[in-house]
Amino acid sequence: CVNTTDSAVRLTHIPTGIVISCQDEKSQLKNRDKALKVLRSRLYDLELQKRHDAEAEARRSQVGTGDRSEKIRTYNFPQGGCTEHRIKLTLYRLGDIMNGDLDEIIDSLIAADQAAKLANMEDE
Repeated sequence: CVNTTDSAVRLTHIPTGIVISCQDEKSQLKNRDKALKVLRSRLYDLELQKRHDAEAEARRSQVGTGDRSEKIRTYNFPQGGCTEHRIKLTLYRLGDIMNGDLDEIIDSLIAADQAAKLANMEDE
């Protein structure tokens, strides 16, 4: 079936490079409306995919792999120690820590986080 009325439409979305062609209808206006609907649909799907990928990446970065090498803190009851693996801090006051005295650990974590942020700023 050859379109003999020159009513075909081709739309190009320049930012994404998506090209939509439509020559189903006899009227050029109807073809244009149909092509715009298809273009909107594809752009919407593309945006949804981007959001989904960003959420999945954020979730992956927060969850980690679950390997034993991703330990955060180890409580060693026989020796009475607590090791914070993220900053390599070991305290031998397990009783106090278990009773909620986490100030030294929290202060050390804050200091390490601030140092990492400063290092990131220097790199940029």
